[in-house]
Amino acid sequence: MSRLILPYVGSPLPKKEQVGKMFDSIADNYDFLNGILSFGIFKHWQNRLVKEVARGEHKYILDVATGTGSVAIALSALRTESITGVDISDEMLTLGQIKVRQKNLQSVITLKKSDAENLQLADNIFDVVTVAYGVRNFEDLEKGLSEIRRVLRPGGKVVILEFSKPIAPIRPFYHLYSHQIVPMIGKWVTGNSQAYNYLPRSVDAFPSSKRFISILQKTGFQNTACKALTLGIVSLYTGQK
Repeated sequence: MSRLILPYVGSPLPKKEQVGKMFDSIADNYDFLNGILSFGIFKHWQNRLVKEVARGEHKYILDVATGTGSVAIALSALRTESITGVDISDEMLTLGQIKVRQKNLQSVITLKKSDAENLQLADNIFDVVTVAYGVRNFEDLEKGLSEIRRVLRPGGKVVILEFSKPIAPIRPFYHLYSHQIVPMIGKWVTGNSQAYNYLPRSVDAFPSSKRFISILQKTGFQNTACKALTLGIVSLYTGQK
């Protein structure tokens, strides 16, 4: 199990409240910085997630840690009945609602506040649950994954994008970029140094690749797989209920 990495070291708040507060504080610049800090590659990663979802039944989709709804909006390009996006940040959801209205997707996408570890949703209702860069923010990783499994229908699929540890030759350069340059740019744009210091620390502590696959299996998922993207900077995980 991963160490509990907190956005605000020394704060008495539980991790999920700290994460919500952190994302509230950077919401206005979140999408812009995703593009800048990933050199635009995040769109490629997002497209890989959408293609993976498209491979199976996807009439009813849940997007956990939906943020500003970018993944939910990308998934709407598929023939789907409904997409529900949940997040714990009010400010991120507010921006997401604006984006959904601008694209006239209110009949397809519903965004609402919910804790990933205590989803206020019925059992066995979704064909697919997606999570993009959100599982490492769970306070209790196994509880969050168990909740995802609970709301999936039998045979349903989880598709997870998450940062991981890149291949050895580029690891020193990636470490320098993520630990020095990313926090500097994040602080310059948002004024919040803690949020972008939390990012690399949370990635370092996350049980990626085979370790995360073993946790998926422990929480009841079958047919699990991990595909490394962009030299291992991000991994695409899948599993089936």
